[in-house]
Amino acid sequence: MAGSVQSVPGFDLQPSAERVALSTNYITNFNFLNQYLPDTYEKEFERYGNRSVASFLRMVGAEMPSNSDLIKWAEQGRLHTKYTNVTSAAAAGSDTATLTVNDTLVPNTGGIAVRVGQTIMISQNSAGSSNFNKAIVTAVNYTNDTIDVAYYEAGGQTFAAAAACSMFIYGSEFKKGTEGMENSLESDDDIFENSPIIIKDKYAVSGSDMAQIGWVEVTTENGATGYLWYLKSEHETRLRFEDYLETAMVEAVPAETGSGAIAASGAVGNKGSEGIFYVVGQRGNVWAGGNPTTLVEFDNIIERLDKQGAIQENVIFLNRQFGFDIDDMLAAQNSYGSGGTSYGLFDNDKDMALNLGFTGFRRGYDFYKTDWKYLNDPTMRGGIVAGKINGLLVPAGSTTVYDQVLGKNAKRPFLHVRYRASETEDRRYKTWVTGSAGGAATSSLDAMEVHFLSERAVCTLGANNFFIFED
Repeated sequence: MAGSVQSVPGFDLQPSAERVALSTNYITNFNFLNQYLPDTYEKEFERYGNRSVASFLRMVGAEMPSNSDLIKWAEQGRLHTKYTNVTSAAAAGSDTATLTVNDTLVPNTGGIAVRVGQTIMISQNSAGSSNFNKAIVTAVNYTNDTIDVAYYEAGGQTFAAAAACSMFIYGSEFKKGTEGMENSLESDDDIFENSPIIIKDKYAVSGSDMAQIGWVEVTTENGATGYLWYLKSEHETRLRFEDYLETAMVEAVPAETGSGAIAASGAVGNKGSEGIFYVVGQRGNVWAGGNPTTLVEFDNIIERLDKQGAIQENVIFLNRQFGFDIDDMLAAQNSYGSGGTSYGLFDNDKDMALNLGFTGFRRGYDFYKTDWKYLNDPTMRGGIVAGKINGLLVPAGSTTVYDQVLGKNAKRPFLHVRYRASETEDRRYKTWVTGSAGGAATSSLDAMEVHFLSERAVCTLGANNFFIFED
């Protein structure tokens, strides 16, 4: 019978943060009638290790200032013209035909990008069909999105009337001594935009509690130590805020028209922002129904990447199970791996650790993988059922876009954060202290309040090159 990890005892999801100071963290038991002193461990044990989940954007992105409520950029469109929903009014065997382009045109007012004299290939869309033709365009009706063509083949049109076809332009042909090409084409960039959101946090402690000594020597991930518990709470607030600076950029969604977020009263809510998961789900590529675990499934991913930007190097940020699935898939390619452990460190001996993991592989493109703690952490994305995400494929390098602020083309990482800043105000990471304790002298409040603020948005350039892996 196969074993399994038992559900009890499980992992603790009870947060350590409370809105008030915990009495158990300070010396409160002054019972001198107890003659026995407890043997105490002064040092706080770090049972969860580094609890921060922020690392993703630090690895793949960059930060740069912006001085507007709206960030806009232009991305290149396709260079060549292809339509995938084309029908013919002529019957099979016809030497000429009128083709209708039924694709949704963007922009709709621009009409089809086909001109007289251009040569096209038209292919029937039906699976297994061998019907295709090559033809020359003899007339174009831009109002009705129709083109008249004459086929090069003596047998005429190979497919039936009204059959759904795809069509692309591959060149042109003109007779001697004729005029040049009619009309011209203008570049059609895709314009995208995003809005920054304001992220805030605060830590407050009274002056009396600042003067209270604790019995536990506390420490935090950034190295702060001491017996003053408020130091730990303040530093953990800072660490939590820094995590939110990243996770908000990953998870943010725009507020839809008529939503409660837009109508929310008071100081909360506004319009939302387009986070990485949202953008890739809308404009990128989505793998759903479980992790790809075979080379055939990865071949499907590679075929989709071929149809996109074909970026050579890609990094997959994934959860633990997805990492194991890739390791198992690659190990299965080893001819000696069946029932053995010869993959990984191929010169294994009794004094060498057996490496059962892979850092990457090459199949058409270079794929590197790395664990993303955010997807594993049970207090964040780890362990959820609905909306579970197993990984995100991010292209490496940078892309060229037209920067509206600079007024010229600029190299930008595929993922980068824009924060609000000007010559007099920098809102990348603001922190300030108010009150009358802890060195502050801004009000009569007998407390120290530490405020945190940032205003930022993430720009996902070339989202068509990203892959999100949903469960």
